[in-house]
Amino acid sequence: MAQAFDRKGWMGLLARARPEALAALWDESPAHELLRAPEIGAVMVQGRQGGTGAPFNLGEMTVTRCSLRLPTGEVGHAAVQGRDRAHARRAALLDALLQGPRGPALQQAVLAPLAAARAAAADARAARAAATRVEFFTLVRGED
Repeated sequence: MAQAFDRKGWMGLLARARPEALAALWDESPAHELLRAPEIGAVMVQGRQGGTGAPFNLGEMTVTRCSLRLPTGEVGHAAVQGRDRAHARRAALLDALLQGPRGPALQQAVLAPLAAARAAAADARAARAAATRVEFFTLVRGED
């Protein structure tokens, strides 16, 4: 069964995709108007102690963002980690195209392989962690 992605899901997947993997899956450059050319900046990353505590500023992370409009009117946005302007533009183009009539085909051609690769990497990481798992047990003594 084909996996359906909502916009939040595909934007996150495109942002976390490795630039070379995304370029290998899709390397078109349809006509578009840049609303915000790819620009490099920084964002503050916040953390929470124990995942539930009060937020604190962990540090800054470099990001590249881009916004563009297709001739058909769809607007695409992207913010990707790092300084790769081509990755940000490609992700913004895909965001715009996924909103139009080519969306279902692009989900199968681009997003499904990215999601499968991400799931495989997570499984491999979990298997490496499971190999280091230590199980403790207590022997019951007959004394009270």
